[in-house]
Amino acid sequence: MSRLVRLQDIEATEREVLGADYYNPAGKTAYGLGEEKIGKVEDALVEVETGRVRYLIVDVGGWFSSKEVLIPAGLSRIVGDDVYFDSLTKDQAEVMEAYDRDYVYNYQEQYAKDREFFAAETLPAESRVELTENHYTAPNTLELLEERLSVNKDRIVSGVASIGKRVVSEEQRVEVELQEEHAHIERTAVNRPTDRRIGDDAGVATVSVELEAERANVSKDTFVTEEVTLGKTTGTRTETILETIQREELNVDDLGNIVDREGNVVNYEGITADEVRRARGL
Repeated sequence: MSRLVRLQDIEATEREVLGADYYNPAGKTAYGLGEEKIGKVEDALVEVETGRVRYLIVDVGGWFSSKEVLIPAGLSRIVGDDVYFDSLTKDQAEVMEAYDRDYVYNYQEQYAKDREFFAAETLPAESRVELTENHYTAPNTLELLEERLSVNKDRIVSGVASIGKRVVSEEQRVEVELQEEHAHIERTAVNRPTDRRIGDDAGVATVSVELEAERANVSKDTFVTEEVTLGKTTGTRTETILETIQREELNVDDLGNIVDREGNVVNYEGITADEVRRARGL
């Protein structure tokens, strides 16, 4: 029977089985049906004889308080640093046995258990999956990612406009014509006899005339001289935003040859598909 070993263990003891370039999913965020975050990938189980990754050890703590389960590698879809299990439901994870770190797993035995878990009659019909050999082959599709800018607009208070008023004093000069009366004495010579004697009305006979004059009376009236209305208008301006985005590109030279990280042409002539997947740890 094909023995299954944790990837981290085989890296330390039999690394040559994995080849020089393989994918280690440990620590990646895991998502279930509907891209619901369910936890993270803790490790993988590798078939010792072939070096193929058969299972991913997933902590589904997002659904349960703490539970690690074995999920067939072929049910996964790898996108960047995330691993998606597009058909995995909470009902399926609930009926799975918890992963036992001390148990020695083998491929054939676990395959038989999986068929019971994923096709159990206790599961809702939409959660049942008929597993095949393809579900135990790790994905060999590389999805290239790129970032795209998404710009949104928020309304902010960019300033406050206030108007008020103050009192300003100034002197105004107004000329007013005023009338006033002055005393005018007119003497007329008279020659007629009289019975009065000189001195009889001394200190008594007095003639008085009231003299009148106009004076200016100043008063102030208030008038509205201007009305001021405060409002606002909307203008448009263009702002240029500079941001750095990243994208992934496939390493292929001008002749269509696949190249490695150092730019050397990789020759796969005569190599089988199984050997390529094994070299990549799939």
